[in-house]
Amino acid sequence: MFNRIISAIKFLFAKEKELYVFIHGITGFYPLNIDFYKLALVHRSMPVKTSNGRWANNERLEFLGDAILDAVVGAYLYHHYPTKHEGFLTSTRAKIVQRESLNRIGREFRLESHVRASSHSSSHNSYISGNAVEALIGAIYLDRGYETCKDFIEKKIIAEHLNINELIKTEQNYKSRLIEWTQKYRVTIEFQLIDTMNDSDGNPIFKTAVLLGGIYAADGSGYSKKESHQGASRKAYERLKSDKIFREQVLSTALS
Repeated sequence: MFNRIISAIKFLFAKEKELYVFIHGITGFYPLNIDFYKLALVHRSMPVKTSNGRWANNERLEFLGDAILDAVVGAYLYHHYPTKHEGFLTSTRAKIVQRESLNRIGREFRLESHVRASSHSSSHNSYISGNAVEALIGAIYLDRGYETCKDFIEKKIIAEHLNINELIKTEQNYKSRLIEWTQKYRVTIEFQLIDTMNDSDGNPIFKTAVLLGGIYAADGSGYSKKESHQGASRKAYERLKSDKIFREQVLSTALS
């Protein structure tokens, strides 16, 4: 109750009333500290200067939200599917937190329309909405704590924007397919950032290699590390299917 009163008082005198209303429409509550949410909507292409003089964007909040999302979804699946094995839980979680799912949810929240980003990045980076969802989760955690954040993920994301039974039936993304394959055959998997570069407009491009059993499998590039992981995973997965000699080399590294 006290938090609600404080939120209402802050809202009455807030300069960012539109943002307060927008966040309330998504979460069901008004922010206690609006600065977390403002930062969650700042893409790296248009950083803002903080009160301490540093330039900042939403990538740190995205990192935090990603970790919390994984934990909450993992616990949710563990309790809701008590008879399912670890492989099912892993693949289902991957489908829920994959870029495609988060991007769709971000669009349904209309997050991209409030994200501060360069027009070039908005048109070239297909993950802005999904990344903003993770940053929003990080902001909620810092503003309201774990339990409120957990309720938001379970009630506003899973219950209202995901059909898990339908999601279970769909094909996984390539990274989750590759991870599931390595778990099945007890092969180690590692993603290594091997290069970063900039496009003609200065936007960073990441190049990542994937190693299976310590053996180079493929590499991929993208405007985010996650996008480069997907590209490398797709090439590696297809190589396992088409290159018998490579597949046997990888399988020979299986853990006993």
